[in-house]
Order: sequence, then C-alpha cells, then structure tokens
Amino acid sequence: MGVELLESGVGHDLHVLDMVEPTEGDIRRDHMIAQLSASASLGNLRSAMRILTNYAGASYFLLARYDLIQEQGLDFVVTADWPFDLVRGLACELSSACSRTTELEKCLSLLQAKFVLLPDELDVPEGSSRQYCWVMFNVGRTRFALVMLLPEGFIISPDRLREVGLLAAYCVSLSTGRDQKADRDFELTERELECLFWIAEGKTSDEIATILGISRNTINNYITSVMRKTATKTRSEAIAYAVRNNLV
Repeated sequence: MGVELLESGVGHDLHVLDMVEPTEGDIRRDHMIAQLSASASLGNLRSAMRILTNYAGASYFLLARYDLIQEQGLDFVVTADWPFDLVRGLACELSSACSRTTELEKCLSLLQAKFVLLPDELDVPEGSSRQYCWVMFNVGRTRFALVMLLPEGFIISPDRLREVGLLAAYCVSLSTGRDQKADRDFELTERELECLFWIAEGKTSDEIATILGISRNTINNYITSVMRKTATKTRSEAIAYAVRNNLV
C-alpha cells in the first residue's frame, strides 16, 4: 500500500492509494515464462513443451508439423513424450482430419481450442483421459499443432489452451528462427536456393534453365548438390526438407 502527500490550500491532505499486489498465480506465470525463454533460447523445445504442458495441467504433449501430417511415416513429429504406439495411432487420426479440412477452415481454426476423443482401439496411459486437446499456430509460413493428452476428469479452458498456443509459437520461433537461417546460409548457395524454390513450384529442369538463363545440365548439377547437402534422394524429399526448414 502506497502513501502520497499532496499540498492543499491549508495543511496537508493524506491520500491513500491502493496498490495492486501481484498474486501467487502471477508470480508462478512470470516464473514459467522465464523458464520457457531460457529453454527456447537454448533450442530445447522438448523442455519448453514440457513446461507448457505442466502449465496447462495436461499429462503428455506432442508438437507436430501440421503441414506435414499427411506425409508417410512420423516425420511430422517435432517432439513428443506420448507413448510411441499412441503417436502412431494418432497419426492416422490427424491425417484423416487434415484431409477433410479445407485451407480456409485451417486458417480460421488457428489458435482455436479443439477437444477430441481418441478411438476406442487406442490404449492410453494409466490415469489419462481418452480426450485430447490441440491448438494450431503458425511460425512464419510453417503451421504447427500442439496436441496434449489430459488427465482423467481434467478440463482445460479454451482460453488457457489459446494462451498455451501463443506461448508455443513464441518458443518455436525463438528456438529455431536464427539457427535455421544460419544453417540455410551456410549449407546452400544463393543459386541452389533459387533452384530449390523453382522445383518446389513444380518447374522442370528445362523450365528452370529458361527462367534463370543457364543450361539444363547446370540446373541438374545445382539440384544434385542440394540433395547431397540436405541428405535427400529425390526432388520430392528435397522439397519436403525445404518446407520443414523454411527454405522456400
């Protein structure tokens, strides 16, 4: 409580100003955000997602590249502490839901809380609900989904889940943005990046040669160099790598 003395015409008036004391919840939240910043700055997304999961009151987390969910395998998983069999089973559910959703619906659902029940055939860890929640967010041109499994009988508010989504976007941006740019600049030359961009646009080597004004063989050499540096075997894999790493 603060006290302020102000002069009046005669004598002094004593004005008592109410000061808002920080609540225990505010202090915990500030501490949580400081921990998040530290983990994300070190590139430790797994630790950051665990901090957010605890803050949300959830049990398990799965951070996914939503734009890669329909790819074969589990390459869309960025980090997770879900049991492997559950991740593999959930991949089919997420892929199916993604295929039924239009691009406009995906855009409108950003940072909107979703609550879904797991299929009966999937086993959940002891003490966990069959309900999971998730929220989508963008970092640059890349779309992510944070999927969390809830404790049995626990309810998380949509507002809290939206806040968690915003904080997750902050963590991903902080932990990957600088490193990706540095890696990109170091690994691929400007001409290689141009070729990678055009093959991602669906252009053939002949078409890229015409666009860039160089020979078809030179274009193929650049593309071969891109695949060697990115450890990919086909143009499609190189495009997927470029999308995952914000190169195009």
